[in-house]
Amino acid sequence: MKKISYLLLMLLSYLSCAEPPTQFDEAALNDTFITLEGSKVTLQSILEKHKGKTIVIDIWASWCGDCIRGMPKVKALQKEYTDVVYLFFSLDKGIEAWKRGIKRYNVEGEHYYLPKAKKSAFGDFVNISWIPRYMVINKASEIVVFNVIEADDNKLIKALKN
Repeated sequence: MKKISYLLLMLLSYLSCAEPPTQFDEAALNDTFITLEGSKVTLQSILEKHKGKTIVIDIWASWCGDCIRGMPKVKALQKEYTDVVYLFFSLDKGIEAWKRGIKRYNVEGEHYYLPKAKKSAFGDFVNISWIPRYMVINKASEIVVFNVIEADDNKLIKALKN
């Protein structure tokens, strides 16, 4: 019994120290998002559109109080880092609520709706446990910030400065 407990403890320790991914997996890249115009696009096509640029991904929803309270920090980033692409992936409960939220909170950037939200391949890959959730993809198309929940997090700012 002692050995099993020890092995379990070691496994949990190993998993908690695992490095975050630097690339999206195939399933996430093939996941489908919806544009404001109603077209379906894959994550891969969204990322390829901005290849060679730094990208901030903001996973949010219009019903999320923390997301709305965090918007001024996102707008400050947009003002300071104007050469960065800002992608907003919505987990709203419906397309109309998503579109109303964009207008209501004057969210500027590229907008995509994730119809299956947390139950999607993208949601599984990023393991969404809290929103807002911010990610940074560098110019080499590597995920350099995988999971921060504040737009002014030092990891995020450092990645944008590089």
